Amino acid sequence: MHVKELFDLKGKTALITGGGRGLGEQIAEGLAEAGANIVVCSRKREACEKVALRLESDCGVETLAVACDVTNQEEVEQVVNKTVERFGTIDILVNNSGATWGAPTLEMPLEAFQKVMNVNVTGTFLMSRRVGEVMLNQKSGKIINIASVAGLGGADPRFMETVGYNASKGAVITFTKDLAVKWGKHNIQVNALAPGFFPTKMSKGVLEQGGNFILDRTPLGRFGSEQDLKGAALFLACRASDYVTGDVLVVDGGMHASC
Repeated sequence: MHVKELFDLKGKTALITGGGRGLGEQIAEGLAEAGANIVVCSRKREACEKVALRLESDCGVETLAVACDVTNQEEVEQVVNKTVERFGTIDILVNNSGATWGAPTLEMPLEAFQKVMNVNVTGTFLMSRRVGEVMLNQKSGKIINIASVAGLGGADPRFMETVGYNASKGAVITFTKDLAVKWGKHNIQVNALAPGFFPTKMSKGVLEQGGNFILDRTPLGRFGSEQDLKGAALFLACRASDYVTGDVLVVDGGMHASC
């Protein structure tokens, strides 16, 4: 098989949660540019529709925009059913929906901690379980969970006081590895992306407080750009990664290597 075919997603269908903005939108764009049909879902349908229309126009692919709270089992069921009704299958799932809350550990409200864990961990589980039914039936699939460098270990409190977020992303990493072991025999590859610091709405507070601290410890000397996750996501979504599962691909400009 030619290397270009290994990275070609024509005829494939990708479902991206939290795809209405930020890193989810960037990933959706990258997969669409590779030819995949795109389903974008998040709680705000208007944002998803805007992204979907742009990808149809720019990339010539088919799209679907659906409102979905990933912590709501019924809404997860609905978005998967609508996707299968429209495209017949789901080849790629990107679990990108996420939440965070910044506060010192002793001041972290229980409700805030639970909300972060519910969106980041339970939401990833619910969507993976339902989409997994489709993938197991077709005996193929790619699941990409969006973790974070914050899930690789402790974060210096001088720039990141987010114990719930860090714990949730650590859980996503372990969930990824366990699901990869469980579903490998069904030809389903489960991997995670661990982005570093990208300027998004979610990371705004962290970058305002500790941006210089982060850059000083990033060998490439910059934050992530609007292009830096596309290639990594495409690799994990396409046939080029058919022999890769249970892995965590870190995309952080080398920060994790310098700590």
